[in-house]
Amino acid sequence: MTWIVFDYGGVLSLPQSADDADAMARAVGAEPGAFRRGYWEHRLAFDRADLSPHAYWSAVLGRTATPAEVARLVAMDVSSWANPDRGTVALLGELLDAGRDVALLSNAPVCVGDGLDQLPWIAAIGHRYYSGRMGLVKPDKEIYDALARGLGADPSDIVFVDDREENVEGAERAGLRAVHFTDAAALRASLPG
Repeated sequence: MTWIVFDYGGVLSLPQSADDADAMARAVGAEPGAFRRGYWEHRLAFDRADLSPHAYWSAVLGRTATPAEVARLVAMDVSSWANPDRGTVALLGELLDAGRDVALLSNAPVCVGDGLDQLPWIAAIGHRYYSGRMGLVKPDKEIYDALARGLGADPSDIVFVDDREENVEGAERAGLRAVHFTDAAALRASLPG
């Protein structure tokens, strides 16, 4: 049995656009460049659940965020990651229709994972692992070990697909087979039959 495990952002969804990031900054009166730097500087800690939504957005803004700002930013953040890569989502649908064993492993804070779970193409995946729920992040070996345990699979029976080279390398170090995602057509050609 071979599991095909997809990353989310940049694989099943399009990357967050600069327009969406700038809209979040404008919504809370922040300078867009500083907002984007803070967004990524603190993101892995948020993805790992080391920071609450309030602590994360306050760190991004460099000031205490209000509860209303946090709620708005969480909603806008989820929305900014909710644009499907149509080619990859079509391939995902084909795999699911064929009865293939498919899972999701994404660096995402709990609140974003909760939002993504509402998307129909994500809800269709029975096994979804988000870093915030696990307290672990890619590319650390421990998250891939936990994934294999959760799936009840030998790491060598997992094909992991990610757009970030460091995450592909982390998966390989943990004994998974890994595919560096570039586009849906190349992915389709590289998956085991």
